[in-house]
Amino acid sequence: MDNKIRLLLGLGNPGRKYRFTRHNIGYLVIDRLLSEVTVEASSENSLCWWAKVEFARQSLILAKPLTYMNLSGEAALWLANHFSVSPFQTMLIHDDLDLPWGRLKLIKKGGSGGHKGVLSVQQSLQTTEIPRLKIGIGRPVLPENVIDYVLTEFSPSEKKTLDLILSTAINAIKTALETNLERAMSTFNKKDLLPLQAL
Repeated sequence: MDNKIRLLLGLGNPGRKYRFTRHNIGYLVIDRLLSEVTVEASSENSLCWWAKVEFARQSLILAKPLTYMNLSGEAALWLANHFSVSPFQTMLIHDDLDLPWGRLKLIKKGGSGGHKGVLSVQQSLQTTEIPRLKIGIGRPVLPENVIDYVLTEFSPSEKKTLDLILSTAINAIKTALETNLERAMSTFNKKDLLPLQAL
């Protein structure tokens, strides 16, 4: 079976009010990638927006669910069926509370870690063996403020490093596509590889 990544699915919430919130960093990675490629075709329905592009010398589907985060699986299932893409040919891109701000981590499989969007996708596709690019957003000081924290816009200090983090995420994806997931993991899953340290 061909395990080459064919679909990049950036998780987030639709609507202008959520655009620059921490929970939407998956959306922002897709938006950044779109600014660097030529879109060959695009469309949307009630579940998702998608585009066909050429990137890293191969054809890809870039997509964003148009459901809210906890229903992301409905979009993932439609995309999987419509484009005949297996779970392992899909890469989820999403925020992660358990990683410090700016830290990237690529994984081949694993539990949702409490992320409602990831859990929805895993339940809809009936597997936890879905490659993911996790982007650290850190945790709030008070645990009870998690929902407000992820749905709040980036802080001024975070905004200063966001551009570099998104660029590094694109490089991680490109490495995974041009080589393989293992090579990208060994390059980008380093604790000292915080993009913000470069500033």
